[in-house]
Order: sequence, then structure tokens, then C-alpha cells
Amino acid sequence: MTIEVGSQAPDFELKDNHGRTVRLSEFRGEKNVVLVFYPFAFTGVCTGELCALRDELPRFENEGTQLLAVSNDSIHTLRVFAEQEGLEYPLLSDFWPHGETSRAYGVFDEDKGCAVRGTFVIDKEGVVRWSVVNGLPDARDLNDYVKALEAL
Repeated sequence: MTIEVGSQAPDFELKDNHGRTVRLSEFRGEKNVVLVFYPFAFTGVCTGELCALRDELPRFENEGTQLLAVSNDSIHTLRVFAEQEGLEYPLLSDFWPHGETSRAYGVFDEDKGCAVRGTFVIDKEGVVRWSVVNGLPDARDLNDYVKALEAL
């Protein structure tokens, strides 16, 4: 079951591509969070989506908003991916326990062993205010994220 709009976002603790621990709760009272789940680094649609976020980064990572991207890849894979693509926002590893955070948000595909394309806009109080979940081959529209953030 995907987390519903209006629900408290499940807290998590994941390592980023530099090995730093990131907790969703760190942003409570401070920033809105755009939480983007994607299947795998180095794949076509995922690379396109994450590079589009990179190209529009000031809209998604600024004094009021934090962008966090989550996949089931290892920290080491994410580090190389971020360096290769020039991604300067945190890429979080939901590698072990495998898919635990993806499952908490209801976006883990058990058959494929990875997250589907789920995006959650979480307000400063930790409440999910907007979400979209697409299948593996279907890219998301960044303009929808912008509209959701503007509505907060």
C-alpha cells in the first residue's frame, strides 16, 4: 500500500552516496522534502529523471526544500553514478535491509527487487501533501513537483 496524502511520512535513516547518515526527521520544522524513489542508477529513464532534477535543482533544493533521491543501489554505486552525472543532491541507498524504506512507502516491487517511480512531497511537519507513483518504464513530470511545492 502506497502512503496516502495526508498521512505522516514514515521516518527513515539511510546512508547517502558519501556514507553520511540522512534521516527524514532531520528536516522536520526546517524544510519541505521532495522524496524521489527510482529503480536503479545507470539506467536510461532513471538517469534522465535525475539529470532533469539536477538541471532544475534550485527549484527542488533551496532554503525551504530538500531533495532526496532513493534507490536500492549500494552506496558505492550511487557515489560513482553521482560523480559521473554531476548530481549534487543526496542519493540515498535503500540497499540493506534491502528495500526497507521503499516498502515503508509502498513503492517496492517484490518481483523486480527494486523501487518503482514514486515521488512524495512532504511538508515541514512531516505530512505527505502530494504523491505520484509510476511504473518502472514511465518517467514523471517535474512540473507536477513544482506545482505541489508551490501549493505548500
